[in-house]
Amino acid sequence: MKLFKYIFVFLIINFSALAIGTWLMNDGPQTDWYINLNQAPWTPPGWVFGAVWTTIMICFSVYMGYLYKILPAKNILLLFTVQFILNVLWNYVFFNQHMVGLGLTFILMLTLIIGVFMFSHYKTLKTKNLLIAPYFIWLCIATSLNAYILFYN
Repeated sequence: MKLFKYIFVFLIINFSALAIGTWLMNDGPQTDWYINLNQAPWTPPGWVFGAVWTTIMICFSVYMGYLYKILPAKNILLLFTVQFILNVLWNYVFFNQHMVGLGLTFILMLTLIIGVFMFSHYKTLKTKNLLIAPYFIWLCIATSLNAYILFYN
């Protein structure tokens, strides 16, 4: 029962991050600024982002639920909190403030943190560690999209 409680709490927190980030981006993907950027040829259609982030946050919440049940350590919550802040702030600095370089810095830091989660707990979580792989893979793609915009605009 404790596991489901942890998963539920992480679901609320993670989907709150998505909601706050969406609010802070202020219609960013639909703005003239974003639409007129030279975007990477591999940029997916807009609907993909919503589907991917929903899947990622469900998987990440389950991952965090299992991890926190096994290792309820403060450093795990600290990393999770930094991940939350970077995830939310990226939307604001990239879409709202058009600070593409700072956005790239934030997304690289976020990717590093998710990599730390993924690689430092693979022995503890075994196959459950695959739950964080979609987040890491998507961040690698998103980082390449952000970098392309920085270098080609």
